[in-house]
Amino acid sequence: MTDRALSGMRILDLTQFEAGTTCTQFLGWLGADVLKIEPPGGEQSRRNRPEVPGLDAMFFLVFNANKRSVMLDLKHPEGRALFLRMVEHADVVVENFAPGLMEKLGLDYERLRAVNPRIIMARIKGFGLSGPYHEYKSFDMIAQATGGVMSVTGFADREPVRCGAAIGDTGTGVHAAAAIMAAYIQRQRTGEGQLVEVAMQEVVANFLRGRFVDHYRDGAASVRRGNEITGGVPGDAYPCAPGGLNDYAYIYVQTMNADMWRDFVTAIGREDLLADPRCTDARTRWQHRDALNDIISAWTRTRTKHQVMAELGKAGVPCGAVLDTAEILDDPHLNARGQIHTIEHATRGRLRLPGSPVRLSASPAPTTPPPLAGEHTAEVLAEVLGLSTDEIAELRARGVVAP
Repeated sequence: MTDRALSGMRILDLTQFEAGTTCTQFLGWLGADVLKIEPPGGEQSRRNRPEVPGLDAMFFLVFNANKRSVMLDLKHPEGRALFLRMVEHADVVVENFAPGLMEKLGLDYERLRAVNPRIIMARIKGFGLSGPYHEYKSFDMIAQATGGVMSVTGFADREPVRCGAAIGDTGTGVHAAAAIMAAYIQRQRTGEGQLVEVAMQEVVANFLRGRFVDHYRDGAASVRRGNEITGGVPGDAYPCAPGGLNDYAYIYVQTMNADMWRDFVTAIGREDLLADPRCTDARTRWQHRDALNDIISAWTRTRTKHQVMAELGKAGVPCGAVLDTAEILDDPHLNARGQIHTIEHATRGRLRLPGSPVRLSASPAPTTPPPLAGEHTAEVLAEVLGLSTDEIAELRARGVVAP
């Protein structure tokens, strides 16, 4: 096997749904050996809104590539004992169970540390391990609400809107992965593991940092502004001519300085705006944004979003067509860069999904198919603990491991 950035790192993955599974999948892309420890019947997101009865749901598949599955009953005393034996041979344990469950199982950090002082335990919670909210359960949209993102998303005359991408879940997972790698590097110096704690609310609040500019400038809470960038024209989503598979035709255009403004008006054939008193500087353009946005929209409506992106992009104007999920999978740029990976799943067939979002020149990041429930149980127990076929069969007979 090709040596990769995290080759040699062994992770016991107790995660479910999205925040935790994103973390471990990210580390798996970078070469870690991720052993997904699942309860009998499999991790519950395998059954989360399944598209095909009896098969793993797509929700599970998109977050669990690059892993091996071990089905182990942690509620069974022998199952817990077996897990602790695996901890002795692991570098990292990651969990995002409901608050208090690991303590109830007797598998909190102090217990794992007693077995392996080098273990790094990452605990992902909605509100952390302390504080007034620490017992509350959370999902992505709860984190978006309590982290402040919903308060600034949407239009001023409508209710708050959650971001369509799961920034509370996936954002937390990526933060957790970064923290685990930092702890792993520190362990190389100290020889000691540590507890890694990541709270979803805090990650989302961290994403909100830019909006505190509004808070301190205006002396009041930042508000919902739709697609507008405060003080910037152009700085909005502009309608384009219908084209492609649907009529969802918008492009986002933003200029940040005088040079970009000059390049923009030149590209749209409106150099006259350079001498227009409404366009003297960013402040005056913002004051007359309604009239200027009408001029911009009149131009964008005569072209498809892809044509606008090509024309403005080549002119040095920051812009981006609003792409939907189908367009993302077929996007010529992403495909040319090898970012859209094709995998062959045992039961769901051929799937196309985005691959690793980071690239290391000396560490390839392939995408391997998500495992079937318990697919690697015997393989891993033999490899990690040296158990024989007969010993594994006895554990199965007693309901400690499955299938």
